[in-house]
Amino acid sequence: MKIRFIFGVMFFSWVLTSTGQQVTPAPFKLVNSPYDEQAPVISPDGKTLYFTIANHPQNVGGKRDAGDIWVSVLLEGRWQPPIHAGSEINDAGYNAVAGFSADGSTLFLLGHYGKNGELARTQGISFSKKKDSGGWSAPENSSIPYFINRSEHFSGTISKDGNIFVFSAESYGSKGVEDIYVSLKKGNEWGEAINLGPVINTSFQEWSPSLSDDNRTLYFSSNGRKGFGGFDIYTATRLDDSWTLWSTPLNMAEPLNSQARELYYRVYPALSLFTTTRDSDRYGNIFAWLDSTQAVKQDTIKLLPNRYTEKSVGSFKKVKVFGVVSNSKNGALINAKLLFKTDSVQLQTFATNGKFEIEIPSTKVYHIEIQTPHYVNLSERLDIHTYELQTLEMNFKLQPIEVGAVINLKNILFVVGTTTLLAESFSELDAVRNFLHNNPQVEILLEGHTDNRGNAAANLVLSKQRVEVIKKYLVAKGISAKRIQGKGYGGAKPLTTADNEDARKLNRRVEFVIVKD
Repeated sequence: MKIRFIFGVMFFSWVLTSTGQQVTPAPFKLVNSPYDEQAPVISPDGKTLYFTIANHPQNVGGKRDAGDIWVSVLLEGRWQPPIHAGSEINDAGYNAVAGFSADGSTLFLLGHYGKNGELARTQGISFSKKKDSGGWSAPENSSIPYFINRSEHFSGTISKDGNIFVFSAESYGSKGVEDIYVSLKKGNEWGEAINLGPVINTSFQEWSPSLSDDNRTLYFSSNGRKGFGGFDIYTATRLDDSWTLWSTPLNMAEPLNSQARELYYRVYPALSLFTTTRDSDRYGNIFAWLDSTQAVKQDTIKLLPNRYTEKSVGSFKKVKVFGVVSNSKNGALINAKLLFKTDSVQLQTFATNGKFEIEIPSTKVYHIEIQTPHYVNLSERLDIHTYELQTLEMNFKLQPIEVGAVINLKNILFVVGTTTLLAESFSELDAVRNFLHNNPQVEILLEGHTDNRGNAAANLVLSKQRVEVIKKYLVAKGISAKRIQGKGYGGAKPLTTADNEDARKLNRRVEFVIVKD
């Protein structure tokens, strides 16, 4: 039986160890208390942890206080017992940190503050400035047009650049109870809040949103999807600049999620933070989500962070996929990591001495990535959900990274006749960005090609414009423009001269050539 494979190329820097994950309260053993810890935020220098404790007797409002901000400092590698952050940034209402300016001099706070310590009746965000003498200035209220929150719950995060505020509230246009919104800052003014839409928001509750450093990945908690507990942590990718077009949210699964309530997932260089009520009498404690390196083991199957558990995929009929991974130039068998990903399942296995084997549910369409050091990583689409298979052999040949290597980016697609990228292009664009970011010595030449139909001059212009769109995207992601050359060829360099649609699809392509390694 013929199985249809669609080939492309993706790139990452890879170390010959696998990345596993573990959850642990250990880093915060001295921080967590018998009370409710929520909304942890680490300062830009990585040395101070700000978080909220509810119902603590030392809060401004005493045991009935919904939450005050407390502070823990990192000394000799250990987070120290927390101290109350003081009355300047705490009042009798709910107080929490939303984030910092990049230099750490400005503290963004949830809610508005009243005069003389009075609880403000208005809602929104505030900011406080770091004082030379230490501590923070009295908060200044910041207005968001038409802001309203009908819920007692309010959570949110300021982006690293200070220009994006994602938050959870029951406001205008809410799909159910609390929805996630975004407000964008233009100059010194915040814009009207935008509901992130029905892909993110359900008829139930979406809480505690945060963003990745590039502002494209959203993390949030929801009790409106089938998960492991009351609130589970999910992740989704923003597909354009509208803030309403998102990939399908993925449950980040066990061991991160549990039958308890998981909230406030935030990513930092050394670790990721979240809160959970596991083992804490329904009160939140701060946990760490840590990387742990493991030696590569043959025929090992592990689940990645953004995936369902083995139990959740166990009910599906499975196919055994096996084969070898080799060097495309000399045929030598090589060690590699293989990822099998769908919208809801991510599995991984390892090829040791070139050989691998894995069982996967047969009801899915997969994107397979093969990663190993010093080679161009291969990406492939596998559609087996309409076939009755028990076994499938797949052999992969990887190309060494070297000057002159030509990489065909078949998953970067445009709307016909335009420079508008299709949504499915972003994952591969981001992969190219990661490759260049993690291999700073590499320089590339982007090449754009069309088929030979239509006006040749117009095709040449279109291919140049598409290359420029891709270059701008990579530069906006932090890659130096000096490392990326670009050239459009129109239809002048076809891969095939056959006159049929399959041939034309081959000729319509974006490639890059490694010009410096």
